[in-house]
Amino acid sequence: MVNKKFILNADDFGKSKAHNKAVLDGYHNGFLTSASILANGEAFNAAVNEIIPECPNLGIGVHLNIIEGHSLTKAPLLTNSKGEFNNGYLQLILKSRRKDFLQQVEFEFRTQIETIMNYTKVDHIDSHVHTHAIPNLFKLTAKLANEYKIPYIRTQFEEMYFVPSFIKHVNLKYPPNILKIALLSYFTKLNKKAVKEYNLKTNDYIIGVGYTGMMDDLAIEYGLKTLDEDCVAEALIHPCHYSSGIKNQHYNEFLITQNKELKDKILRLGFEITNCRNV
Repeated sequence: MVNKKFILNADDFGKSKAHNKAVLDGYHNGFLTSASILANGEAFNAAVNEIIPECPNLGIGVHLNIIEGHSLTKAPLLTNSKGEFNNGYLQLILKSRRKDFLQQVEFEFRTQIETIMNYTKVDHIDSHVHTHAIPNLFKLTAKLANEYKIPYIRTQFEEMYFVPSFIKHVNLKYPPNILKIALLSYFTKLNKKAVKEYNLKTNDYIIGVGYTGMMDDLAIEYGLKTLDEDCVAEALIHPCHYSSGIKNQHYNEFLITQNKELKDKILRLGFEITNCRNV
Protein backbone atom coordinates (compact mmCIF):
# COMPACT_ATOMS: atom_id res chain seq x y z
CA MET A 1 0.00 0.00 0.00
CA VAL A 2 1.35 3.42 -0.99
CA ASN A 3 1.98 5.74 1.98
CA LYS A 4 1.69 9.34 0.81
CA LYS A 5 1.44 12.28 3.19
CA PHE A 6 0.63 15.88 2.35
CA ILE A 7 1.30 18.97 4.45
CA LEU A 8 -0.23 22.34 3.58
CA ASN A 9 1.89 24.92 5.37
CA ALA A 10 1.24 28.64 5.78
CA ASP A 11 4.51 30.56 5.78
CA ASP A 12 4.68 34.13 7.17
CA PHE A 13 2.33 33.49 10.10
CA GLY A 14 2.66 36.51 12.39
CA LYS A 15 3.65 38.89 9.60
CA SER A 16 0.41 40.87 9.92
CA LYS A 17 -3.07 40.51 11.41
CA ALA A 18 -4.36 39.65 7.93
CA HIS A 19 -1.87 36.77 7.73
CA ASN A 20 -2.99 35.64 11.19
CA LYS A 21 -6.66 35.71 10.20
CA ALA A 22 -5.85 33.63 7.12
CA VAL A 23 -4.29 30.98 9.35
CA LEU A 24 -7.26 31.00 11.74
CA ASP A 25 -9.82 30.70 8.95
CA GLY A 26 -7.67 28.23 7.03
CA TYR A 27 -7.58 25.98 10.07
CA HIS A 28 -11.22 26.21 11.15
CA ASN A 29 -12.98 26.55 7.81
CA GLY A 30 -10.51 24.85 5.48
CA PHE A 31 -7.81 22.17 5.49
CA LEU A 32 -4.75 24.12 6.64
CA THR A 33 -2.72 21.78 8.84
CA SER A 34 0.51 23.66 9.55
CA ALA A 35 1.95 27.17 9.87
CA SER A 36 5.41 28.69 10.31
CA ILE A 37 5.64 31.78 12.48
CA LEU A 38 7.96 34.78 12.17
CA ALA A 39 9.46 35.71 15.53
CA ASN A 40 10.11 39.22 14.19
CA GLY A 41 6.70 39.59 12.56
CA GLU A 42 4.66 42.71 13.33
CA ALA A 43 1.75 40.55 14.48
CA PHE A 44 3.79 37.92 16.33
CA ASN A 45 2.26 38.68 19.73
CA ALA A 46 -1.25 38.47 18.34
CA ALA A 47 -0.38 35.18 16.64
CA VAL A 48 0.86 33.46 19.79
CA ASN A 49 -1.70 34.94 22.18
CA GLU A 50 -4.86 35.04 20.06
CA ILE A 51 -4.54 32.59 17.15
CA ILE A 52 -2.50 29.60 18.33
CA PRO A 53 -4.70 28.95 21.41
CA GLU A 54 -7.70 28.72 19.05
CA CYS A 55 -5.97 26.14 16.81
CA PRO A 56 -4.98 23.25 19.12
CA ASN A 57 -4.08 20.74 16.38
CA LEU A 58 -2.26 23.15 14.07
CA GLY A 59 1.39 22.22 13.56
CA ILE A 60 3.59 25.21 14.45
CA GLY A 61 7.04 25.84 13.02
CA VAL A 62 9.83 28.38 13.32
CA HIS A 63 10.06 30.53 10.18
CA LEU A 64 13.64 31.74 10.51
CA ASN A 65 14.15 35.18 9.01
CA ILE A 66 17.42 36.97 8.28
CA ILE A 67 16.39 38.68 5.05
CA GLU A 68 13.45 40.98 5.88
CA GLY A 69 12.42 43.17 8.80
CA HIS A 70 14.28 43.81 12.06
CA SER A 71 16.66 41.48 13.82
CA LEU A 72 16.11 40.39 17.41
CA THR A 73 19.82 40.68 18.20
CA LYS A 74 22.73 42.97 17.45
CA ALA A 75 24.08 41.55 14.20
CA PRO A 76 26.08 44.12 12.19
CA LEU A 77 26.94 41.60 9.47
CA LEU A 78 23.24 40.92 8.93
CA THR A 79 21.73 44.38 9.34
CA ASN A 80 22.09 48.09 8.70
CA SER A 81 22.52 50.69 11.45
CA LYS A 82 18.78 50.56 12.17
CA GLY A 83 18.85 46.82 12.85
CA GLU A 84 17.08 45.99 9.58
CA PHE A 85 18.21 42.94 7.64
CA ASN A 86 20.01 44.14 4.53
CA ASN A 87 21.53 41.11 2.79
CA GLY A 88 20.13 39.66 -0.40
CA TYR A 89 20.21 35.92 -1.10
CA LEU A 90 23.48 36.05 -3.06
CA GLN A 91 25.14 38.07 -0.29
CA LEU A 92 24.06 35.45 2.25
CA ILE A 93 25.56 32.69 0.12
CA LEU A 94 28.86 34.57 -0.21
CA LYS A 95 29.04 35.43 3.50
CA SER A 96 28.04 31.94 4.66
CA ARG A 97 31.67 30.77 4.66
CA ARG A 98 32.71 33.40 7.21
CA LYS A 99 33.01 32.23 10.80
CA ASP A 100 32.07 35.62 12.28
CA PHE A 101 29.00 35.78 10.06
CA LEU A 102 27.87 32.27 11.06
CA GLN A 103 28.29 33.19 14.72
CA GLN A 104 25.93 36.15 14.33
CA VAL A 105 23.46 34.03 12.36
CA GLU A 106 23.50 31.36 15.06
CA PHE A 107 22.80 33.90 17.80
CA GLU A 108 19.92 35.37 15.78
CA PHE A 109 18.52 31.92 14.95
CA ARG A 110 18.71 30.85 18.60
CA THR A 111 16.93 34.00 19.71
CA GLN A 112 14.14 33.53 17.17
CA ILE A 113 13.71 29.84 18.08
CA GLU A 114 13.63 30.52 21.82
CA THR A 115 11.26 33.47 21.41
CA ILE A 116 8.74 31.20 19.70
CA MET A 117 9.27 28.21 21.99
CA ASN A 118 8.57 30.42 24.99
CA TYR A 119 4.95 30.52 23.80
CA THR A 120 4.22 27.26 22.02
CA LYS A 121 5.39 23.79 21.09
CA VAL A 122 7.24 23.61 17.79
CA ASP A 123 7.30 20.64 15.41
CA HIS A 124 9.20 21.98 12.41
CA ILE A 125 11.67 24.56 11.22
CA ASP A 126 12.05 26.38 7.90
CA SER A 127 12.88 29.90 6.76
CA HIS A 128 11.76 33.03 4.98
CA VAL A 129 12.85 33.00 1.31
CA HIS A 130 14.55 29.61 1.83
CA THR A 131 17.61 31.18 3.44
CA HIS A 132 18.24 28.13 5.62
CA ALA A 133 18.69 26.08 2.42
CA ILE A 134 22.14 27.65 1.91
CA PRO A 135 24.31 24.64 2.86
CA ASN A 136 26.33 26.19 5.69
CA LEU A 137 23.18 27.78 7.10
CA PHE A 138 21.29 24.52 6.69
CA LYS A 139 23.88 22.60 8.70
CA LEU A 140 23.63 25.25 11.42
CA THR A 141 19.83 25.05 11.34
CA ALA A 142 19.91 21.24 11.53
CA LYS A 143 22.24 21.40 14.52
CA LEU A 144 19.88 23.80 16.29
CA ALA A 145 16.82 21.70 15.40
CA ASN A 146 18.47 18.69 16.99
CA GLU A 147 19.51 20.70 20.06
CA TYR A 148 16.05 22.20 20.60
CA LYS A 149 14.35 18.86 19.82
CA ILE A 150 12.55 20.15 16.75
CA PRO A 151 12.05 16.92 14.78
CA TYR A 152 11.38 18.17 11.24
CA ILE A 153 13.30 20.49 8.91
CA ARG A 154 12.17 21.62 5.46
CA THR A 155 14.16 20.74 2.37
CA GLN A 156 13.45 22.08 -1.11
CA PHE A 157 13.56 19.39 -3.79
CA GLU A 158 10.80 19.99 -6.31
CA GLU A 159 9.96 17.80 -9.29
CA MET A 160 9.53 19.76 -12.50
CA TYR A 161 5.91 19.74 -13.53
CA PHE A 162 3.62 21.88 -15.64
CA VAL A 163 0.22 23.34 -14.94
CA PRO A 164 -2.04 23.60 -18.03
CA SER A 165 -2.11 27.38 -17.97
CA PHE A 166 -0.46 29.56 -20.62
CA ILE A 167 -0.32 32.64 -18.41
CA LYS A 168 1.60 30.81 -15.66
CA HIS A 169 4.52 30.22 -18.02
CA VAL A 170 4.67 33.30 -20.23
CA ASN A 171 5.45 35.97 -17.66
CA LEU A 172 8.39 37.50 -15.82
CA LYS A 173 8.00 35.28 -12.73
CA TYR A 174 8.33 31.82 -14.22
CA PRO A 175 11.93 31.89 -15.65
CA PRO A 176 13.52 32.98 -12.32
CA ASN A 177 11.45 30.33 -10.54
CA ILE A 178 12.99 27.64 -12.75
CA LEU A 179 16.43 28.83 -11.70
CA LYS A 180 15.29 28.66 -8.05
CA ILE A 181 14.23 25.03 -8.54
CA ALA A 182 17.66 24.16 -9.93
CA LEU A 183 19.57 25.93 -7.15
CA LEU A 184 17.40 24.68 -4.29
CA SER A 185 17.32 21.11 -5.60
CA TYR A 186 21.12 21.15 -5.76
CA PHE A 187 21.30 22.52 -2.22
CA THR A 188 18.91 19.78 -1.06
CA LYS A 189 21.23 17.04 -2.34
CA LEU A 190 23.95 18.53 -0.14
CA ASN A 191 21.66 19.20 2.81
CA LYS A 192 20.25 15.68 3.06
CA LYS A 193 23.58 14.71 4.66
CA ALA A 194 22.89 17.07 7.57
CA VAL A 195 19.35 15.70 7.88
CA LYS A 196 20.81 12.23 8.46
CA GLU A 197 23.68 13.47 10.63
CA TYR A 198 21.29 15.16 13.06
CA ASN A 199 18.62 12.45 12.87
CA LEU A 200 15.87 14.73 11.60
CA LYS A 201 12.76 14.20 9.51
CA THR A 202 12.17 16.09 6.28
CA ASN A 203 9.86 16.25 3.30
CA ASP A 204 10.71 14.31 0.14
CA TYR A 205 9.22 16.95 -2.13
CA ILE A 206 8.26 20.60 -2.00
CA ILE A 207 5.48 22.23 -4.00
CA GLY A 208 5.58 25.99 -4.36
CA VAL A 209 8.97 26.98 -5.82
CA GLY A 210 8.27 26.72 -9.54
CA TYR A 211 5.03 28.65 -9.21
CA THR A 212 6.13 31.11 -6.55
CA GLY A 213 3.88 34.15 -6.84
CA MET A 214 1.33 32.12 -8.82
CA MET A 215 0.23 29.45 -6.37
CA ASP A 216 -3.34 28.21 -6.66
CA ASP A 217 -5.32 24.97 -6.56
CA LEU A 218 -3.99 23.85 -9.97
CA ALA A 219 -0.37 24.32 -8.91
CA ILE A 220 -0.92 22.01 -5.94
CA GLU A 221 -3.07 19.47 -7.79
CA TYR A 222 -0.67 19.02 -10.70
CA GLY A 223 2.35 18.98 -8.40
CA LEU A 224 0.87 16.11 -6.41
CA LYS A 225 -0.14 14.23 -9.57
CA THR A 226 3.54 13.74 -10.40
CA LEU A 227 4.15 11.86 -7.12
CA ASP A 228 3.10 8.21 -7.16
CA GLU A 229 5.42 6.64 -4.58
CA ASP A 230 5.67 6.70 -0.78
CA CYS A 231 6.58 10.26 0.10
CA VAL A 232 6.01 13.32 2.22
CA ALA A 233 5.05 16.31 0.09
CA GLU A 234 4.86 19.80 1.55
CA ALA A 235 3.14 22.69 -0.21
CA LEU A 236 4.13 26.12 1.00
CA ILE A 237 1.74 29.03 0.64
CA HIS A 238 1.65 32.58 2.01
CA PRO A 239 -2.03 33.14 2.78
CA CYS A 240 -3.31 36.58 3.66
CA HIS A 241 -6.97 37.31 4.44
CA TYR A 242 -9.04 39.78 2.43
CA SER A 243 -9.49 41.76 5.65
CA SER A 244 -6.24 43.44 4.56
CA GLY A 245 -8.44 45.28 2.06
CA ILE A 246 -6.46 44.06 -0.94
CA LYS A 247 -7.28 41.12 -3.17
CA ASN A 248 -3.84 39.96 -4.28
CA GLN A 249 -1.85 36.77 -4.83
CA HIS A 250 -1.62 36.14 -1.10
CA TYR A 251 -5.41 36.28 -0.85
CA ASN A 252 -5.57 33.75 -3.69
CA GLU A 253 -3.30 31.52 -1.61
CA PHE A 254 -5.71 31.84 1.29
CA LEU A 255 -8.48 30.60 -1.01
CA ILE A 256 -6.48 27.38 -1.51
CA THR A 257 -7.15 26.52 2.14
CA GLN A 258 -10.91 26.90 1.56
CA ASN A 259 -11.13 24.78 -1.58
CA LYS A 260 -13.09 21.64 -0.65
CA GLU A 261 -12.88 20.31 -4.22
CA LEU A 262 -9.07 20.49 -4.05
CA LYS A 263 -9.10 18.71 -0.69
CA ASP A 264 -11.17 15.90 -2.21
CA LYS A 265 -8.77 15.63 -5.16
CA ILE A 266 -5.79 15.37 -2.79
CA LEU A 267 -7.49 12.56 -0.90
CA ARG A 268 -8.40 10.77 -4.14
CA LEU A 269 -4.74 10.93 -5.18
CA GLY A 270 -4.04 8.81 -2.10
CA PHE A 271 -2.55 11.46 0.17
CA GLU A 272 -3.21 11.70 3.88
CA ILE A 273 -3.49 15.37 4.88
CA THR A 274 -1.38 15.82 7.99
CA ASN A 275 1.29 18.00 9.60
CA CYS A 276 4.97 17.71 10.50
CA ARG A 277 4.41 16.26 13.97
CA ASN A 278 2.64 13.26 12.44
CA VAL A 279 5.02 12.28 9.65
